[in-house]
Amino acid sequence: PRYRPDWASLDARPLPVWFDQAKVGVFVHWGVFSVPAWGSEWFWWHWQGEHRADYERFVQCRYPPDTTYADFAPRFTAHDFQPREWAQLFQRAGARYVVLTTKHHEGFTNWGSPVSWNWNSLDTGPHRDLVGELGQALRESNIRYGLYHSLLEWFNPLYLADKESGFKTQNFVLKKTMPELYDLVLKYKPDLIWSDGDWEAPEWYWNSTSFLAWLYNDSPVKDTVVVNDRWCNNCSCHHGGYYNCADKYKPGTLPTHKWEMCSSIDKLSWGYRSNMNIAELMDEASIIEELVQTVSFGGNYLLNVGPTKEGVIVPIFQERLLALGRWLDTNGEAIYESKPWRVQMENSTDTIWYTSKGPVVYAIFLIWPRDNVLELSSPAPSPATQVTMLGFAGTLKWQKSPGKGLLITLPYMLPSPLPPQSGWTVKLEGVK
Repeated sequence: PRYRPDWASLDARPLPVWFDQAKVGVFVHWGVFSVPAWGSEWFWWHWQGEHRADYERFVQCRYPPDTTYADFAPRFTAHDFQPREWAQLFQRAGARYVVLTTKHHEGFTNWGSPVSWNWNSLDTGPHRDLVGELGQALRESNIRYGLYHSLLEWFNPLYLADKESGFKTQNFVLKKTMPELYDLVLKYKPDLIWSDGDWEAPEWYWNSTSFLAWLYNDSPVKDTVVVNDRWCNNCSCHHGGYYNCADKYKPGTLPTHKWEMCSSIDKLSWGYRSNMNIAELMDEASIIEELVQTVSFGGNYLLNVGPTKEGVIVPIFQERLLALGRWLDTNGEAIYESKPWRVQMENSTDTIWYTSKGPVVYAIFLIWPRDNVLELSSPAPSPATQVTMLGFAGTLKWQKSPGKGLLITLPYMLPSPLPPQSGWTVKLEGVK
């Protein structure tokens, strides 16, 4: 069927299957904001939109007088950007898809946009097609490629004039936003479009529905492309493809609609900050906990890193991604291609979470029980029940618990001065 440019029709499109199966993605925030590398990727807005004293002081102390935001662009060099190394890292992290910022709210495009003269990565800064280079490396590694794109641009004169008119004029959309979206799709054939910057204007201003109708009907990726829900000022959690709802969204119960939780290793920023410290970063245990909760509730987990202006993903981010990958090497069977079970978490606790594949149930427990006995009250065992542990050879002994459910005797763990890594999975066959 052809999709009409209205939400009733567009929202009825089935989500391509690959997205729900993928479960794990990596988000990359990279742009001119990586040059000051301070505060957050909203640097320009805090500095010259809000005139925050701390940002004004930062620029005064570190840059020549009369410095403008445009002066940062030549310093966005990407000298050390090795797309194949990035792709290899993301693959080892267990990511099935990667989403790159093609353009943040600052308007600088990481490809040679024909409608962003001199404010793009080919004309200035790296003099490279960052979007294209990463895309090629990811495809060679068999990883799906998503493109983040901001609809608005804080300081674009065309956008400011449209805003001034109460969004009665659409010069910015017709001359900038839409040509760029079409260009990205035709040039790079993305698997996913992660839209953002939608919140100031209504759907009739953005022309989102006509773009999505073209995307689903006639574009080169019409059968495979996935989109999120940030297409107009009241779309989030209501319209589009899968739902983001809000940054770092945690639903608390099982949503009826496919969703994604985006999170950032640096808890205070999505872009790289040169002054971050270890206490402000997520540790391995909290990353795994977020992933497990998200997937139990039927979501995908998109974990963000911000590279430096040279194109380096700093070692502490690499370390966190590789730790996630090692955990997935052992426990990925309970994550990839899984579905939510009839119960998402053990009633008395939020440290035991469930996923399923057909008749098989996985219980992922985040804290190792003191007495080596794992008590599960939700699954109902049968004489045919078999219990194994991912990453451990052989079956585990179990018995019916006095109440309901089962008591599982876990393998003996050698005492260690270090707390054990976070998250283990028992695989339950023959339970209801």
